Amino acid sequence: MMDGSKLKIFIDFDGTITTEDVGDAIFRKFGDPIKTEAIINDLHNDRITSRQCWDLLCSSINQIDESELNRFINSLSIDNSFHSFVNFCEDNKIDLFVLSDGFDYYIKKILERENLSHLKFFANTLNVVNGKLIPKYPFYNPDYPTSANPKRDHIIDNSSDDDYSIYIGDGNSDKDAAQYCDYIFAKNGLLKFCERERISYYPFKNFDDVKTRIKELLSRKRLKKRHQAQIKRKHAYEAE
Repeated sequence: MMDGSKLKIFIDFDGTITTEDVGDAIFRKFGDPIKTEAIINDLHNDRITSRQCWDLLCSSINQIDESELNRFINSLSIDNSFHSFVNFCEDNKIDLFVLSDGFDYYIKKILERENLSHLKFFANTLNVVNGKLIPKYPFYNPDYPTSANPKRDHIIDNSSDDDYSIYIGDGNSDKDAAQYCDYIFAKNGLLKFCERERISYYPFKNFDDVKTRIKELLSRKRLKKRHQAQIKRKHAYEAE
């Protein structure tokens, strides 16, 4: 049986751990619906970068009630099977990293509510100051300007050639990051991207599907790494 400590799992937050994209939901709720949809559409059609998208969305809200914002965040749910998946990974000594191109403001609140605040995550920063939303991008990398928080950087920083890396995601910000991992669990936009680009993936609906498949992977004596991911990681390690 393979040693679980050799596995590194990287998980998208919005729409993967949560049942909907929290960042988008916040701006659809508190922003101008027409403006919000136009900005999000521009992002999905590669007309603007993720950072430009967040800057535009944040500046589109003139005033927000922080208490109302917090109540709305608290109303949003996570995948019912995620707790069981986290327990499974901890039992098997598998490292988990949550990677988000969204904001720490709502991730912290949701993880705390779910008693999952011990999970390590990397995200953009959001503060509410006098009713204004102020975004910051502590992990921004000008070499990868399409993303506000390049997830591939965190994959490279938190894994090595000795590890077998797994990516779990659903959308736009996962397309580049997933390609650096040996095994991809995909749904929605990421699934369509993988099919279009002929990248091997495993479809999933929830974390029960993921857990079942990883159990099968752990039962193998050896896991074959994805060749294209190895090449991408090699180039990234050499550039460090």
